[in-house]
Parts: sequence; structure tokens; C-alpha cells
Amino acid sequence: MSLSSVSLTALFALLPSVSAHGANFWFSFGDSYTQTDFNATGPLPSVANPIGNPPFPGGTATPGPNWVGYVTETYNQSLLFTYNYAFSGATIDANLVLPFSPIVQTLTDQVNTFLATVSNKPATTPWTSKNALFSIWIGINDIDLTFQNGQDHSAFTDTLLNAYFALVNKLVDVGARNFLFVNVPPTDRSPKTIALGASAQTLNKDFVDTYNAKLAAKVNAFRLSKNGVKTFMWDSHQQFTTILNHPTVFGFQDATSIGSTPNFFWG
Repeated sequence: MSLSSVSLTALFALLPSVSAHGANFWFSFGDSYTQTDFNATGPLPSVANPIGNPPFPGGTATPGPNWVGYVTETYNQSLLFTYNYAFSGATIDANLVLPFSPIVQTLTDQVNTFLATVSNKPATTPWTSKNALFSIWIGINDIDLTFQNGQDHSAFTDTLLNAYFALVNKLVDVGARNFLFVNVPPTDRSPKTIALGASAQTLNKDFVDTYNAKLAAKVNAFRLSKNGVKTFMWDSHQQFTTILNHPTVFGFQDATSIGSTPNFFWG
């Protein structure tokens, strides 16, 4: 199912609230586009603070809440506890693409943290296969750090996605059944890539398009191979493109400037 016809908040209505808390659970993985600086050893999500820690909206890379905060609290009327393991700068696996800093928690690290803490459904986090959603938005940094190194984008994308779905299968093994996958936005249109010149933009776009096409195929194959698994896709690439094509309609001053206030698309 594509989220072009299902809003993110409506998605949670598909998950029955059957836990002891009467809550649904969202386990989120990704990079700076998703991060809220959640610490798995800190205060856990609660009615008082559905994202657990830090206090809402958390530590985001935007001037205020990001999509996780908006879906969890701002535009959500249900009780949703969000465990957001996303980390700024994350790649899929450091053995494939080394992040910009050794402190970065890759997708591999994030999933391992989940597995080591609440995968066994403790009393503090009574999630079930029915009331929990697992989302992954990753690949932006993998592409950004490697798109100019001369590799075969198609072959390397296969390597990246094989590692990605090995982690997804680990989540399935502990009971995950509802998955939201997010593709890579048009980073060829970011000021950083534009500054590198037209050739770099073309390389970046080629890699992004290849990654997104192969991700969609991988998600479909995964869905068909797993009984009882539901998959959803949010096409961030399409949504970003719509906004970048008409920035002022959406309240942004233009499609290329960088800033730290809400009138800038790129932060």
C-alpha cells in the first residue's frame, strides 16, 4: 500500500490498541530527517511525553518538531508511544558506508539497540505484533557519501538493500509485522549538491532513482514472502518534489536557500 492515499496519522488507525496502556507503539529508525535524540536508556515514552526523551519535540534537525513529532503528538488524537532510534548522519551499516563520525549510530546499531532493550516486549513496553509499527527512513547518507566515488550504483544499491533487509528480517523474527518504508528524497536538488555542479547533480539523481526503484521492488518482494506482514510506502521523493516545484505555495521563500527558520526548506 502506498501512503499517497493513506495519511501517516490514518495509518495508526489501522493498528488496534490492545496493549495494557491502550496505546499503539511506533519504533522508528533513520537519520537526521527523523531523529529526536531519543536515548533508549532514558525515560521511556509515556502519556506525559509520548516520545520519551528529550521533552517534546526532542532534538531535531528542524526549527521545531519534525515528522515524527507531528505524527506522534501534533496531528494525532490517539495514544501513541514513539521509540525513535534514528540518529543524525546514520548510514545503513558502517562496514558498507562509514558515517561522518564514529559516534553515529547506523541503522544496524539502531536495530541492535531495539533488540537489546525492548524487543522482548517488557512490561514497560507491552507492544504486540498487532499494535506496533516499525518505520525506516534511511539511505540519504549512504548516497551522499558515495555517489561520486565511481562505483556501479546499481550493484552497490543491491549490497546496501541486502544489508537493510537483513535487519528488517531480524525485526520480523521478534514479532514485527507492520512496516512503513520511506524512500530517499531528491537530494540532487539540495544546495549542497547543487554547489558541486551539474555533473554531481546528475550522479546523485541517478543513484537516488536507482535506490528508490530497487527499494520499492525489495519492499514488494518482502511483503509477498512474509505471511501476516503489512507494508506501507511513503514516497518522500514525490512529496519533496511537489514542494520544491512550488515552494512559495507551501510557505517557503524558495527551493534552494538554507536557513534555520521555518521559511527555509533546507536546514
